[in-house]
Amino acid sequence: MKYSDIAPFNTSVELSDKVILITGAGAGIGEQLAIGAARAGATVLLLGRNEVALNGVYDQIIGEGLAEPVVIPMDLATLDEQQANQLSHMIGNAFGRLDGLVHNASLLGKLGPIATTNLSEWSQVMNVNALAPVAITKALLPLLNESQAASIIFTSSGVGRQARAFWGAYSASKFATEAIAGILAAELETDGIRVNCVNPGATNTKMRRAAFPGESPDSNASAESLVPAYLFLLSEYAKNIHGASIDLQK
Repeated sequence: MKYSDIAPFNTSVELSDKVILITGAGAGIGEQLAIGAARAGATVLLLGRNEVALNGVYDQIIGEGLAEPVVIPMDLATLDEQQANQLSHMIGNAFGRLDGLVHNASLLGKLGPIATTNLSEWSQVMNVNALAPVAITKALLPLLNESQAASIIFTSSGVGRQARAFWGAYSASKFATEAIAGILAAELETDGIRVNCVNPGATNTKMRRAAFPGESPDSNASAESLVPAYLFLLSEYAKNIHGASIDLQK
């Protein structure tokens, strides 16, 4: 499904009073989405492994006079069930519910053939990109159920739909992401929690530049340009979109 087929025209998204958790919120799409969601009225929970970067996003949001965000330093490569449950307790004690969960954090890992892959590195990529989102979602489902219109967004990739040589763990993890999102959507069909999976497409981020060093960064969409699509999917304007796998770019 293409976002352009479902996108509203001239719609100003309102997220006032919503509590939204964004992983990988210290840079790239996560950073821009956090700022955009705050501007739309949400209280944003900034989760990532780089506390300095998260504090920079916090400062920008506070500097604009928006709702105070929460910085949550957490390394998804080593996340376990206990830490995920602690996260849930912290959010529950502070807010009592969660209205949006965006699984944005991803690890590229080293590209190369499976024949020479390092299994430890493969495992780390799978932990960040596939296992951690499952652990976090499982722990936060009770809080998402407390919301009147909760939305979960998983982040996939073109190599999560079409296998490509040398993309190893990253590609495998994104195939897993698509499956996890589809399974969860089916399980929550009648629970009032919307689950969708998005493929941002070629975006000018640090990860994209690392994967395609010979590519001109300016030829790709900016992270900021994708924010309206995420905000729409987090909002109640998208209340009828569930179980979709969406390409954010043409």
